[in-house]
Amino acid sequence: MRTKKQSQVAMDNYHNLSQKKDDRRTLRNILTPAEATLWKSLKGGQLAGRKFRRQHSVGAYILDFYCPEERIAVELDGAGHYTAAGNLHDAARTAYLNTLGIQVVRFENKLIWSALETVLQAIVSKFHTV
Repeated sequence: MRTKKQSQVAMDNYHNLSQKKDDRRTLRNILTPAEATLWKSLKGGQLAGRKFRRQHSVGAYILDFYCPEERIAVELDGAGHYTAAGNLHDAARTAYLNTLGIQVVRFENKLIWSALETVLQAIVSKFHTV
């Protein structure tokens, strides 16, 4: 069993790599309207007391939202994700994250506008304990 310090060292090997810092900052400053709306419900531990990070990088990928406590990535997908190339990229990304013990939860952007409470409930349902 890993100690907290060992887990942190392991996490530092692929989380928020310094070469992704500018990309993360840029993406945080230009959130899509759907991301901005969801962030209002996730930030500051508002969702079941869990803290989320926005535009958090893991390896080569930048996640829309990440909850380190639950090891959950929340991704909002626009039209670009629903192409053959988008599907292949998403599958590779999800497979990589899963190898690190990170569960990926995906939602279409339009669900933020039509069913935000349902999206939030779906995220909470992935938590280990509520």
